[in-house]
Amino acid sequence: MSDDQRPIHLTPQGPPSTELPPPDPAAHHALEQALAGSAEARREAISAVVAIWPRYVDAWARLGDLGRDDIERYAAYRVGYHRGLDALRASGWRGSGYVRWTYPNNRGFLRALRGLGQMAQRIGENDEAERIGLFIQQLDPSGIPSDG
Repeated sequence: MSDDQRPIHLTPQGPPSTELPPPDPAAHHALEQALAGSAEARREAISAVVAIWPRYVDAWARLGDLGRDDIERYAAYRVGYHRGLDALRASGWRGSGYVRWTYPNNRGFLRALRGLGQMAQRIGENDEAERIGLFIQQLDPSGIPSDG
């Protein structure tokens, strides 16, 4: 039976939760170093991280945070979102179930998704922004934490 044909198993807590695996320790260290750099050098340093580790979702979200304009931010968040979907699917997520903020490894994906929604709104993609808002709520109905 293929993954798409297997039934979804509900737990007493509701739909299953998916936690992304931790990033490569070297990638995580490089991102931490990039974030600790000067404000002027930070965007370029994070760009270097995603060039080496293009599947590192949190690095894409952080790059989106530092984009020079709304379109650049939208593009980085979109890459992070799609890389995150790939990682979620590789972790067994099949398009339904929770992806919670309480799992630190999920936060890069959720930040990329939230940023994508914000930039979609800013560039006039209102239907996309609305879908993303609903999707975020479905992924974690408890909402975005204050430190998210």
